[in-house]
Amino acid sequence: MRATTLLRAARRLPVSGKVGLALVLFWIAIALVGPLLAPYAPGAFVSEEVFAGMSARFWFGSDFLGRDVLSRLLMGARFTVGLSAVAVAIAASLGTGLALTAAVAPRWLDELLSRAMDTLISIPSKIFALVLVAAFGSSLVLLTMIVAITYVPGNFRIARSLAVGLARLDYVEVARARGEGRVHLALVEMLPNMIRPLMADIGLRFVFIVLLLSGLSFLGLGLQPPDADLGSLVRENVSGLGEGAPAILVPAIAIASLTVGVNLLIDAATQGKAR
Repeated sequence: MRATTLLRAARRLPVSGKVGLALVLFWIAIALVGPLLAPYAPGAFVSEEVFAGMSARFWFGSDFLGRDVLSRLLMGARFTVGLSAVAVAIAASLGTGLALTAAVAPRWLDELLSRAMDTLISIPSKIFALVLVAAFGSSLVLLTMIVAITYVPGNFRIARSLAVGLARLDYVEVARARGEGRVHLALVEMLPNMIRPLMADIGLRFVFIVLLLSGLSFLGLGLQPPDADLGSLVRENVSGLGEGAPAILVPAIAIASLTVGVNLLIDAATQGKAR
């Protein structure tokens, strides 16, 4: 029944939404099974020619060390999509949890949390992430946590505005009058009615995180060798830009298609709900 409902919703999407959905599902599939389809080991030196063009043997050519670009792309997509998904889940969980706490807590705690988040959000996200990475390093776990923390304040502000509005509605007041506790008010009365608008915000946070991770990797502060995400693939092959090597163009197109696909899907979904 749930699958039928989702299929029906997908059919109602406009053409742009269906394109976005197709791109999102494609990259999810690549993240899940892509490395199993790689023709070569991602770190194997398989070509005697660096920055080789596309061919039957190397679909996307070779990189600056003669490694197969397709194999490295399939592995890099897993890191980009996987890390971004985990980071956005952490950011949304922390931000929404703190927002619900602020909405049902005493006024002094609401003020304390709001001022703390206002302080964090006033710092540009890239500068904040760069400082944290420089201070604590860029291991897989640390990088995920740093990127997640960077986007907690933005999610908090959206979730808090929704929660505060819901807290004033009659059905929440009735639940409060019959003696329901704060946890019940937050999780049972308010959270279910915040899910839809929060999903649109989570989609946008995912795009921001993909771009932030790619930017950090391009600057050499993201994933460190031998691991590589899509941003790392662009950085390490930047010397091939002058000759238009597929090794740099393909991962750049991959980043663009992922972010554009998510944006198209979010835009179509929110428009559909508005109608």
